[in-house]
Amino acid sequence: MRFKRLDLNLLVALDHLLSLRSVSAAAERMNLTQSAMSNALQRLRDYFDDDLLAKVGRRLELTPRAEALKGPVRDVLVRVEWTIAATSQFDPSTSDRKFNLLVSDYTLATLIPRVLARCRNVSRTVQFNFLHQVEAPERLLDRGDVDLLIIPYDFCSKRHPAEVIFEERYCAIVWRNGNLAQGKLSRREFAEASHIVMQPPGGAQSLESVYFKQLGVERRIDVTTYSFNTIPLLVVGTDRIATLQERLARQAERMLPIKVIELPVRLPRMRQAMQWHKYRAQDAGLTWLRELIRDVAQTPA
Repeated sequence: MRFKRLDLNLLVALDHLLSLRSVSAAAERMNLTQSAMSNALQRLRDYFDDDLLAKVGRRLELTPRAEALKGPVRDVLVRVEWTIAATSQFDPSTSDRKFNLLVSDYTLATLIPRVLARCRNVSRTVQFNFLHQVEAPERLLDRGDVDLLIIPYDFCSKRHPAEVIFEERYCAIVWRNGNLAQGKLSRREFAEASHIVMQPPGGAQSLESVYFKQLGVERRIDVTTYSFNTIPLLVVGTDRIATLQERLARQAERMLPIKVIELPVRLPRMRQAMQWHKYRAQDAGLTWLRELIRDVAQTPA
């Protein structure tokens, strides 16, 4: 099929070429030979009268025209794909659909087990694939690589719908037998203590770190980790302190010799949200999943 002399089949090839910046990788993704993909690239270059991918040293880089095309091309393909794939009905008792969700390990430890348990009551066939946190998660949503994000509302994209499903208080945790567990901490003692902090990928800051910065609270950070769930383990046997979401802290307190204590400063509550692509508002399966998660999140554990 052609539109204004452009073979629309080439849009899929263009999307992969712009995303992967590699002829061989794009060919592999589409199950084509490298020569066939090279031919597709040449046809695209002829149509747009632009190199699209230009060699810079050993790498292929996008030209300014290619950068301008990248978002709109993906947007068109996602819209077409989901328009065709979307159904007005969804039966979880018979569906074997796999949902891809991007969640933090905090969410995976606190909310998701309850979601799976609730899902078991209505379906034994629906599948789930949980993906770890990445920098700029909205890019995966834009590309259609994930069905749902469960992230703090502060980090949600403005381009897509989002819904706050619960709020979470922050607290501090310390080793039960350590010096920091003996009494209430002042703001100065808290700031001067040795802190353990979760460091998101890509050099970003976790939400509580953003809040501390907004309040002008500087902490002495001596240990960073990539996982919220590892923090309680790293606190045990030390005189270090960590700021953690209360649900996860209470869960860890039941299993480890740690103590949950009040923060000497009042942080805003974390508003945990789910976000989906704007083109999938009518997706019956995703609507069912959102309702399930919403119901679980608002039911006391």
